[in-house]
Amino acid sequence: QAQLMESGGGLVQPGGSLRLSCATSGFTREIYSFGWFRQAPGKEREGVACLSSSDNSAYYAESVKGRFTISRDDSNNMLYLEMNSLKPDDTAVYYCAAAPIPVSGRNWLLLAPVIDYWGQGTQVTVSS
Repeated sequence: QAQLMESGGGLVQPGGSLRLSCATSGFTREIYSFGWFRQAPGKEREGVACLSSSDNSAYYAESVKGRFTISRDDSNNMLYLEMNSLKPDDTAVYYCAAAPIPVSGRNWLLLAPVIDYWGQGTQVTVSS
């Protein structure tokens, strides 16, 4: 059975860094694409970053571009989100996501309503 499991969240001061990890299992990588979403209290879930399975191109929400980096380690079935220069507005529960929809651009970040698989989420709090 396909499964996603995030780790690495926590409390960090503004300007700090965190790396989120997502263990993926049971997915056929030629079919599934992966990304990160987040949901702050009282807000809708929004796409943060996604990665093309075909050419490893990465796409980011404008709010995190230049500060966050998505990457993967296929040998260990892991997906990562490196977050730098964190701001209080980055506070949210972060979710790893998978869907059998190719990533061809930032539009993939709008696919929250049709994502097939979600992790349980990991809390990131940016506060002094």
